[in-house]
Amino acid sequence: MTNKIALVTGGSRGLGRGIALALGAAGWTVWVTGRSTAEAGLTSHLPGTIDETAQAVTDAGGYGFAVACDHRDDDAVRALVARIEAESGALHLLVNNVWSGYERLNAGEFDEWNAPFWDQPLRLWESMFDGGVRAHYVATALCSDLLRRSPSSLVVTVSMHVGAVHEKQYGVAYSMAKAADDRLALATAGAFEPFGVASVALYPGLVRTEGVMQFADYFDLTDSQSPEGVGRVVVALAADGELMSLTGQALSVADLAQRYGVDTAR
Repeated sequence: MTNKIALVTGGSRGLGRGIALALGAAGWTVWVTGRSTAEAGLTSHLPGTIDETAQAVTDAGGYGFAVACDHRDDDAVRALVARIEAESGALHLLVNNVWSGYERLNAGEFDEWNAPFWDQPLRLWESMFDGGVRAHYVATALCSDLLRRSPSSLVVTVSMHVGAVHEKQYGVAYSMAKAADDRLALATAGAFEPFGVASVALYPGLVRTEGVMQFADYFDLTDSQSPEGVGRVVVALAADGELMSLTGQALSVADLAQRYGVDTAR
C-alpha cells in the first residue's frame, strides 16, 4: 500500500494522530494538518504537534508530511490541496477529523460542557460548525477532484452516534453538529457514487485521547478504544473490497472492528 495517499485533518494529537500512525504502519503516505506546530507552538495545553505526528508516521513505516493549516481558512485549504496534487499527484483517503468543538472542554470547561444549552456560550456553536462541520465540507469539496481521479477512494468523516440518536446528556449544538456530519457523509456519497468514491461517517466509541484521559475519573474506560485501534479500523475499511456497499452509511468502529478482526483496545 506504499502508493496510497491520505490526508488526515486535525492530526496533532488524539484520534487524528492515531489514525495517521495506523496508516503509516500500513505503509501509507499521510499528509497531516493542524495548527499546533514545532515552529508556532501548541494551540492547547495538551501535547502534540503535526510535525511530531508526521515523523511518527515515517518511523512507523510510511511517509509523513506535516502542513500547518487552519481549516477555517479556505485559501489555506486550497493551498494544501494544491501541494498534495503537486507532490503526491493523488489522494485515496480523506479523513475529516479536524474539530474545534472540544477546545473549551479540553481547556477544562467540563461543567460548561454539561450545562443546559442556554447557559453555554454561543461561540460553542461556531466552534462546532465553523471549525467542524464546515471544515469537513470545505475539505471534501476541495479534495473532490483528486478523490474522483483515484480509483476506490474514500472519505471518512468522524462523527458520533449522537448524530443518529440524540441522548439527553449531550448538548444541543453538539447533537446538531454530529447530525450534520452524518448528513454530509450521506449527501456526498450520492454525488461521489458514479465515480466509485465512497463516503461514510465514522462512530468511534470512547477513545482514550489526551483530552478524554484528563477527565478519566468521570468515565468507565472498560470498553474504551485507543486512537491507534480506531486507526487500524480505518486502514481496514479503506482496503475493503466491498467498500461501495457501505457508502453513505454511519459506521460504528466497534462493528467494523468485528467485521475486520481488529483489536481496538490496544
